[in-house]
Amino acid sequence: MRGLPAAYRPPAPTTRPLPLPCAIAVVDPHEAIRTAVELWCRTAQPATRYVRGFSSADRFLAASGRLAAPPGVVIVDPALPGGDIDVGGLGRIVAAGHRVVVYSAVMTDRTIAGSMRHGALTCLMKSEDRQHLLAALRAAGAGLACHGIDEHARMVEPQRGRRVRLAPREHQILIAWLRAETRDDVARELSISPATVRTHLARIRAKYAAAGRPAATKAALVARAIQDRLMSLDDL
Repeated sequence: MRGLPAAYRPPAPTTRPLPLPCAIAVVDPHEAIRTAVELWCRTAQPATRYVRGFSSADRFLAASGRLAAPPGVVIVDPALPGGDIDVGGLGRIVAAGHRVVVYSAVMTDRTIAGSMRHGALTCLMKSEDRQHLLAALRAAGAGLACHGIDEHARMVEPQRGRRVRLAPREHQILIAWLRAETRDDVARELSISPATVRTHLARIRAKYAAAGRPAATKAALVARAIQDRLMSLDDL
């Protein structure tokens, strides 16, 4: 979490690994989500121990002491009707000794910052695939974060004055490169030479370096492009 703005830093999360397989519970108002997560956990390789689903933080906390296997990690959707978020309930789950992975269809800056301040280890959109959720659960069991690309980009989003502006051709080549396997693939797609692709990518990286936000790898370019609203995950 080093380098993140203070608003997004959780309060000193533990790094002590939990025994494996780590027991999982779900706090989500939607029965379909609880059922889906149960299925994903039971069919995961390696298996992930699913305990039970609950419709609210209060119901989970009331029953947690009576569960046969106390869950080490709890998946929580803190979204409330009307657009509010139940960070209080999330915080009580953390205070009770559970590690929290936020899994919500509503992932605003306020949701991420509030969840992290109240002790959540990870924030994921429900649009992420099940493998990313399962990876986040295993990471949480080890005391680690495993954010989605868009959530991480929001947390490290630069100040508006430092966003990089690309020329239309640079933008076109950047998106094509992030989708492609090689620069030659980009050249064929856009009917330009590989040398032209390399030149434009070098200019793009130079712009980010000049802004104090170097992007030496492809993964870094993905994060920078999302931060600057040059692309979304749908573009990939």
